[in-house]
Amino acid sequence: MTLAMDTSFTHFTRTAERAANQVISAYSTSFGLATRLLGPRHRQHVRNIYALVRVADELVDGVTAEAGLSHQQQSEALDHFIDETHRALKLGYSSDLIIHAFAQTARASGIDESLTDPFFASMRTDLGERSGPAGVPLRFDAAAHQGYVYGSAEVVGLMCLRVFMQGRNIDDGDAAALQYGASRLGAAFQNINFLRDLSDDTARLGRNYLGTSDHLEDHDRLEWVKTIRAQLADANAVIPLLPHDARAAVRSALALFAALTHRIEQTTVDELYQCRVRVPDVFKAGLAARAVASTWLEPR
Repeated sequence: MTLAMDTSFTHFTRTAERAANQVISAYSTSFGLATRLLGPRHRQHVRNIYALVRVADELVDGVTAEAGLSHQQQSEALDHFIDETHRALKLGYSSDLIIHAFAQTARASGIDESLTDPFFASMRTDLGERSGPAGVPLRFDAAAHQGYVYGSAEVVGLMCLRVFMQGRNIDDGDAAALQYGASRLGAAFQNINFLRDLSDDTARLGRNYLGTSDHLEDHDRLEWVKTIRAQLADANAVIPLLPHDARAAVRSALALFAALTHRIEQTTVDELYQCRVRVPDVFKAGLAARAVASTWLEPR
């Protein structure tokens, strides 16, 4: 009986992991490519994290609204997702495949509510009632921006770091450096995406994450580029502290977002409000190959 139960649970968990893989395949070719560069002990865990945060993000970014749910019903749907996630963290099981996959990763890696609570707080912010007149974006001042980015992106980097460092003993100085680097990388990724998504965030979602004015100017864009480059540099500095089998993937993702930053620097704000900057797939593949090559030369 025990063997049958264990086999059933294992089969269910593998099915949940396949569902998580489908989420990353459908929503992000870039992160899908990066995860393929991770060592086997990290790869599925990171995909499970991505799947949970992507589903939550889609919930607050229009899927529930397009399904015809009222604002109250959207809020209730998010509450249900949060409650089920926290229940799964305690029990190690959920009938929701994406949440179940995440719970396995969280329980194995020490991801707890100190990281999930800030993430879900940022998702609640996205569902908040708009404070201004119709058509006026919800604006984020510096403090609101910092809080939102910590919850929506920095903690995701910290979740991945817990996966990478599982079972490793490091001194307090290296641990602090790694946590800082993971946070800075998450913040950089989010700020780049804010610039890439100016049109959609403003026109469809009614949000301005990057300032308190209705419209960014080119000098704002250049200041954000400067900020992002500093964040990427801080993250890059701690990559040698990561396990060898995590470095190529992190380098590849960082290089991609550095390339996006360069393209954003060459694109006017008016153009950013009209189109989404992207890096061609062939160029992504080249960045990944260089990340693998440079990591291969490092001591293990």
